[in-house]
Amino acid sequence: MIKYKLFCRNCDLRFDSWFASSDEYERLKNKKLLNCHICNSIKVEKTIMAPQLINRKFETDRKINLEKHSKVKKTIMGYQKFIKDNFKYVGDNFAYEARSIHYNSKKKLKGIYGSASNEDLKELKEEGIDAQLIPWINENEN
Repeated sequence: MIKYKLFCRNCDLRFDSWFASSDEYERLKNKKLLNCHICNSIKVEKTIMAPQLINRKFETDRKINLEKHSKVKKTIMGYQKFIKDNFKYVGDNFAYEARSIHYNSKKKLKGIYGSASNEDLKELKEEGIDAQLIPWINENEN
């Protein structure tokens, strides 16, 4: 498989397309089967392309990105540990428990955490109940 950047001479559209081989591209071009998907013109040509080469810089960038990912993951895991140690887990009952705490002045528990749908979070916000969405990584995930 080969990917070419194509250019429509009629409407100036630039787009990518995959072909089985360079010979396949030429065959389709000669049979006038290549056309622009916007204006339907057959005036479609290949543009100059630079191949994507993997070099040391690519490997260095990849290593840096892995290190950044690891650092972010470690930070999130630290936050999760703090939350687990200092807040009560309420599971899928988060919206119910948050309302219960908010509307019952006698019920001032320590903070809670759990799961809520986007719709539940929107409704809580509309009711003036502060709830935050945080990233969560399961301990058994990579």
